[in-house]
Amino acid sequence: MSRTAAVAGLLVLASVVWVLVGVDLDPRVESDFFFSTDDPQLQDSQAIAELFPSNQQLLISATAPDVSADDYVERIHRLTEDLAAVPGVASVQSLTRGPGSPDAVPQSPLWSRLLLGSNPRSTLILAMVEGEGGGDLATRIEALLADHHTPSFALDVSGVPYVVELVRRYLGRDLRTFSLAALVIFGLLVALVYRSVWVVAGTLTCCLGACGVTLAALSFLDVPIGLLTANIITIVFVLALSHIVFLTANWRDERSRATEDDLAGATDRAVAATFGASFWCMVTTLLGFGSLLFASAKPLRELGLAGALGSAVAICVAYGLYPAFLHALARRADGAKPEGAHRAPAFTLPPATWATAGLLFAAAVVGAFGLPKLDTDPNLLSYFAPGSELRAGLERIDRDGGSSPLLLVVKDPEGAALDGDGPMGKLAALQAALEEDPEVGTCLSLPVLLDEARRVPMAFFFSTPQLLDLLDTPTFDHIAASFVTKDRQRALYFLRMGESDRGAPRREVIERLRRVVEEKGLHAERVGGLYELQASLGSLVSGSLLRGLGGLFLLFIPVGLWVARGARPALAMIVALAAVPLLVLGLFGHAGLPLDVISSPAANVAIALGIDAMIHLATAARRRREAGASPFEAWAGAREMLWPAILGATAILAVGFGIFALSSFPPTQRFGIAVAFGTAAAAAMALFALPRLAARADGR
Repeated sequence: MSRTAAVAGLLVLASVVWVLVGVDLDPRVESDFFFSTDDPQLQDSQAIAELFPSNQQLLISATAPDVSADDYVERIHRLTEDLAAVPGVASVQSLTRGPGSPDAVPQSPLWSRLLLGSNPRSTLILAMVEGEGGGDLATRIEALLADHHTPSFALDVSGVPYVVELVRRYLGRDLRTFSLAALVIFGLLVALVYRSVWVVAGTLTCCLGACGVTLAALSFLDVPIGLLTANIITIVFVLALSHIVFLTANWRDERSRATEDDLAGATDRAVAATFGASFWCMVTTLLGFGSLLFASAKPLRELGLAGALGSAVAICVAYGLYPAFLHALARRADGAKPEGAHRAPAFTLPPATWATAGLLFAAAVVGAFGLPKLDTDPNLLSYFAPGSELRAGLERIDRDGGSSPLLLVVKDPEGAALDGDGPMGKLAALQAALEEDPEVGTCLSLPVLLDEARRVPMAFFFSTPQLLDLLDTPTFDHIAASFVTKDRQRALYFLRMGESDRGAPRREVIERLRRVVEEKGLHAERVGGLYELQASLGSLVSGSLLRGLGGLFLLFIPVGLWVARGARPALAMIVALAAVPLLVLGLFGHAGLPLDVISSPAANVAIALGIDAMIHLATAARRRREAGASPFEAWAGAREMLWPAILGATAILAVGFGIFALSSFPPTQRFGIAVAFGTAAAAAMALFALPRLAARADGR
């Protein structure tokens, strides 16, 4: 083993040990879900939290045949007291805590909105949690609800802290279970395709080593495992595997043509023949991931850093360590051609005809018609499997008054204090208008609070400013501060928005609500909450797809020109590559699959493989042209040499990523399906469209 390989091997071993011992592989999902504190999208929500301090809510729905029965009220009382005793729960409101008596709830402007929904057979319990909520709190509350749950007293739970914890759990389980299963399948398929112990050992060592080095580096840079980086293990494995597949293909070709005295030199020649193409593959992939570093969504930036780092690590490990295994294989059997050196394919690949290329581009055109149907703004419930008990419970709560918080901060455009009669009339009119919007489940505001306060005997003696002063005292737990600032210049509307039956994109809904505010003579100064953050994320996912893919294609033009040494072959590569995202994203659009932030990078991963195959094909064709072959013969020869490698890699990746379809977490399912389909589409374009287009463009 060479000194370079020895150093690479020690580095890989140390990184893997460090990952196993010192790296926290538990996904970190925070309450803001998608953004970091310095993101512009989060600044409005942070400013609102400073103006109107409040804790996050857990919503618990209790369903029974008769919610007015004494037994039901007693069960609510016991559950409320037990919840209040859970560490991390700041306060609890229910039929038996807050409104005075259960009978007063239906007539109460405040409590009827808080505790009653559209389902007459259920009521809500609101638990305010301290800080972020965290996994321990969710586990304790789940255990408590399990103790109280019976067939006649069904309990469902929702709320941002709980949903965040569920997403974290699913990601953690998939990271451990399906990433491991995919790696095992990758290994088995590599063994089936190459049938060489040394090739399999080298492939798995390098791919796992690249994953270990990447995870260790991310840990050193304090980049956590998050929404998107939970899949970084399989992504880096694929990036390293791609280099190894084409290096092995060239090595086999060199070995098949080498004399018995020159077998050992085949590895060096294969490295020399492959590295240039691999380098440009790495550059395009690295810069493709690097474009995500400018995205506003934190998970996209984290994926950009992890992917760019993994791209560089993958090529370094592949070329620093894998050739040592090929050299070891060359020394077997006393210099004779060893196992795995070259095998004739079991079947012949059909030719690349205009008919096959036309069918592929026709499919891409059909896919393009699916792009307008692409849902990059899916509801939160799409993160959970349809028909599951968990999803059904979340949907019940969502229909019973909404589940996604939206915060509107309004003020009088002329700067008038909001506790005056004129502005207060505008606030009341806005409350009524917001409640009429079909997307709004529950709306709480200052007028609702004052209507509730005026039900107290003798309250009519107090003016509105005096009532607000009274409600801002410790006696009433400073409740007025939750809806109006001390200077009475800004008021908060707290809305719980529906997710399950949403009929319009979130951004469209928010803009409609902004117009309602303006129509009532007020100004919407700030908009925040998870609903608004999700709307921003949908826009960012769409924007990152357009910018990322567009930038990748622009970058690919000079790379294609350099690799193919001709404008028209480079154009053929661009056209063939452009069809891949149309096929992948068109599948999502036509099938009605939501393109959430977790599954959205699938197109980039598929394109990375497509770029690799096309660059290696173009490089092999160029070498043949330089050796005197005609353009058509050059592309036909390159295709003949590399198609087993391309199909082998496609089979390995498609089956390996296909295992994610067995996940119970829909975003992971969609990610696996998209990558599997995309790799197949990329391979088809590389093998059946590119050679035909490039050969034709070269004059045949």
